[in-house]
Amino acid sequence: MLQIKIIGTHTNMPNKIDINCDMGESFGMYKMGLDEEVINHISSANIACGFHAGDPMWMRHTVKLAEDQGVAVGAHPSFPDLVGFGRRNMNVEPEEAKADLVYQIGALQAFTTKKKLQHVKPHGAMYNQA
Repeated sequence: MLQIKIIGTHTNMPNKIDINCDMGESFGMYKMGLDEEVINHISSANIACGFHAGDPMWMRHTVKLAEDQGVAVGAHPSFPDLVGFGRRNMNVEPEEAKADLVYQIGALQAFTTKKKLQHVKPHGAMYNQA
């Protein structure tokens, strides 16, 4: 999914368009998407954190790809729903949802060179339910 948002609205700050895309949704031997082609046309990436798509190897690969191209890295966490690609509503307690978020965000952050993420963008049902 490609998203465009305007950053900055203060009169002394020039507006900048952030071209954002969901990435790193491959899993194991299954390559999904055209991340290597798309990365050249975006300024920030929401990288799947393993609960709806992605896995540690693809997370590492996608973070490196983004950092090599100067693309800002953000986490794209979800409910634990690989079968439903994170799109099924889940009834979880707030503490469980928080723990799932901390786990996924921390895992992705660990792959970054600066140990820092630009943003967090929940995926699918987690985003919709939030």
